[in-house]
Amino acid sequence: MAVPFYDENMYLLNMKNDTEAKGAEMIPSVESLVSDNILIPPLSVMRQLAIAVEAGKKSKSLKDFLASSGSSSPVRERAGLSLSAVKSLMLREKDEKPSDFVNNEKVLALIRSLFDAEGNFLRWKIDSGSEAVTPASLPRDIHGAPPESLVVKLAEVIGSFRTLKKMTLFWCRVVVELRRLWSEEQYVPSIPLDEIPDLNSCLLYQRLQVMNCCVSRKRRHDIATEKLDLVIREASLHTEESALSKDNPAGPILYARLSTGELVLRLGASSPSGDLTMLETGEPVYSPVTQEGPLLTEDLIKENEEFVLRTGSVGAGCSQLLSDMQAFKAANPGCILEDFVRWHSPPDWTETEPSDEENDSFVGIDVLSTRGYLSSRMQKEGNLWREFWDTSKPVPAVKQAPLFDEDLAVEGILDGLEDISPSELFQQLFVSLLGLGFVIAEAKLSTSSDFSKLFYESKEYVVSSCQSSTWTEKVEELCQVYETVETMLLNPEEALRAMNQPDESTTPSGEPKRRFRRLTLNFGGKDKQLRKTASKDPKNSTSPGSQPFSSFFDNKSSLFSKKPPKPENTSPVEKPSNTVENDWTVV
Repeated sequence: MAVPFYDENMYLLNMKNDTEAKGAEMIPSVESLVSDNILIPPLSVMRQLAIAVEAGKKSKSLKDFLASSGSSSPVRERAGLSLSAVKSLMLREKDEKPSDFVNNEKVLALIRSLFDAEGNFLRWKIDSGSEAVTPASLPRDIHGAPPESLVVKLAEVIGSFRTLKKMTLFWCRVVVELRRLWSEEQYVPSIPLDEIPDLNSCLLYQRLQVMNCCVSRKRRHDIATEKLDLVIREASLHTEESALSKDNPAGPILYARLSTGELVLRLGASSPSGDLTMLETGEPVYSPVTQEGPLLTEDLIKENEEFVLRTGSVGAGCSQLLSDMQAFKAANPGCILEDFVRWHSPPDWTETEPSDEENDSFVGIDVLSTRGYLSSRMQKEGNLWREFWDTSKPVPAVKQAPLFDEDLAVEGILDGLEDISPSELFQQLFVSLLGLGFVIAEAKLSTSSDFSKLFYESKEYVVSSCQSSTWTEKVEELCQVYETVETMLLNPEEALRAMNQPDESTTPSGEPKRRFRRLTLNFGGKDKQLRKTASKDPKNSTSPGSQPFSSFFDNKSSLFSKKPPKPENTSPVEKPSNTVENDWTVV
């Protein structure tokens, strides 16, 4: 059964009935969000997020946003309601405390569903249908989030609330749940468990990736520490090389024989490094378990780059190098700097037997290192590698001071999510859900002979708009594009009828019929030209300043033209002070 076309009058009527007759709490239920009749995230959800994007520009913090939004619902929702209904709604919301909302059973059910470990909530069926179609690239192109990620699910849930206050309070409840997961060292669902931040995705998604990576690292660190302690305990009971037995519960206990013949326990050794052997002892070189590097999101990368350019500091790289040297020494007793360079930086070692003249030309070459020599930069006086090597001690990575503090990093992320600016939050949610809608639609419309051309033009407009730094000025147009795609997907017969009956798309007065008025797409200004300029043939002209949906299928349409259609009547039209074009209401 097709999903009914979104109709504003019907929406207002439903709102009136809910408020006056039922006294609904305007909190979406889990069941309403997973209805089998919903084939694509509803336009109403996109519009609610768009309202939040616009309203969020006026506040710097969520606290200010809550204070400014107060208990008010978006004005659009209250339009057409009776005075008594509006008054009743305001009084009820005014009396409602934040604690009443976060403890509401529907809210708790939504939180449980969102953070279900299986991740089955709001899992959309996306069928590419063709190997040539790669719809998953769109979210990355517009800097959104992967279609099945928690960010997209969160966007759909938050956009389903009917008031800005409830949208914000629900986000605050989400942050509380994220803190609980971190305190219990549990993974954030619907986010990869151990992947470095995807810089092509939105910052919110990157931060959640860091959280899961930190959980994985803490678990690995705990296991490695326990294993190392067990190895040391077992080794203390054995002084013979026979302790290499694989039956040991701690795993193989590895030793290295020094040039003096003494056996020394290897600590933090991972695996043999090919056929490398230590130059002085001839023992195999083992790759050590090293500390993992920092997890940087795009904002932290930018901060680090600015810091290095401003100060010239390379402290982070030096710390990593020193840590690697300490781990290498612990895993390879009896090693020398040349052994480390051969393992860590092979280009700085030349494997050859130099002649006597060459030996004389390279100052500082170890007499024992007759199998090769270090590069000239390594032999320079004051070289940092030599200084670090001389001062470093054999310490396995798990016993070193951490280079990257997972606890500090995640606490910083959670604090940032609490204090995130409303505009930053809602913009990321809007773009992420927009990406999901287009991924779902592309799987079905890309092979349609009737709609594929218009769909790809719509997609190109979305990509070019969202890649602009000023895309938030176009949220209205983006919603209109989304509505066009939604109508092609959910009501193809109706769209085709409109296409085949262009003359019936306008009323006798020249106004587009109400049913397709919301499908007007008239992108002007400096937008990228995605279609050729419309024909100037008078018989193809439409009503002033608008373009009916049916004309989108005309080859001469100016759907995505650089300039808007020139109106026949150039006289200025006075607009109400509290509204903007296309029935958008200033919140």
